[in-house]
Amino acid sequence: MVGVVPGVTPDRWVRTWAERMPDAPLRIEALPDDEVGPALLASLDLAFARLPVAGIDAGELHVIPLWEETPIVVAAKDHPIKVFDTVMLADLDGEELYPGWDDGVLDLVAAGHGIARMPQSVLRATGRRDVVGRPISDAEPTRVGLVWRRTTEGPLIDEFIGIVRGRTANSSRGAAPVEPPAPKPAKQPQPKQAAQRQGRQRRGATSTRRRTNGR
Repeated sequence: MVGVVPGVTPDRWVRTWAERMPDAPLRIEALPDDEVGPALLASLDLAFARLPVAGIDAGELHVIPLWEETPIVVAAKDHPIKVFDTVMLADLDGEELYPGWDDGVLDLVAAGHGIARMPQSVLRATGRRDVVGRPISDAEPTRVGLVWRRTTEGPLIDEFIGIVRGRTANSSRGAAPVEPPAPKPAKQPQPKQAAQRQGRQRRGATSTRRRTNGR
């Protein structure tokens, strides 16, 4: 089972899995960010999650960092930020900031009761038109990665990890190296050919001696 947090779309890897492993359907579970850690400790095999993962010790996890997300501020459609392409953290001083980015928070923001911060991909995934979002140019981006527990292993787990890493269908982690073909032995002359070659060599040597003596 693979967990996915809001705003993250692992479609390309899911499609690749379906093409290579048609007899092993992939189970996808949508999870809030704060539930990924407990789910990994329970029954979840892997997860596309934001780093670091809360609710689990980082030392228990393998991590493949994947990409960074643009941080944005979200406000009501008539908020002054709508006239800017980007904002800075200092521009948000004095604003009431709501933590989180679930529907309840977005409802409050849309009603003009404050602002929220979230990855740009999260707002896009909601499809909401009653709020406006602008990138925060000096805020730290969030990072998404594939995570799984160090004790979680098996051939299907390895296959999925390989797909995310970009391993092709024809490659194998345990494949033996291909040995280069052995060089072909030099073709040995046949007895008749060897005799003819020796005769030409003797005649050439005799001719050279005659020219030398003639001088």
